[in-house]
Amino acid sequence: MTAYKDQIQGRMKEVQGKIKEAAGKLVGNKELQAKGKAQKTRGKAQAKFGDVKQKLKTTKKKAAKKTASKKTAKKK
Repeated sequence: MTAYKDQIQGRMKEVQGKIKEAAGKLVGNKELQAKGKAQKTRGKAQAKFGDVKQKLKTTKKKAAKKTASKKTAKKK
């Protein structure tokens, strides 16, 4: 799964979990509230994982650029 998909899906799960948690509180359903809280936490974790993947990808590209520019400078 790509970084963006992890970020988007994670944030969607987080929102769905918040809604379930709020609905559970509203109707007094502790089980629904707990499921919502768990889903929200899993969503946050997945989104964070996507953030880390994206940061690594960006850092890797920057490092590759830097290495390529150093090689070009040495040839001159």
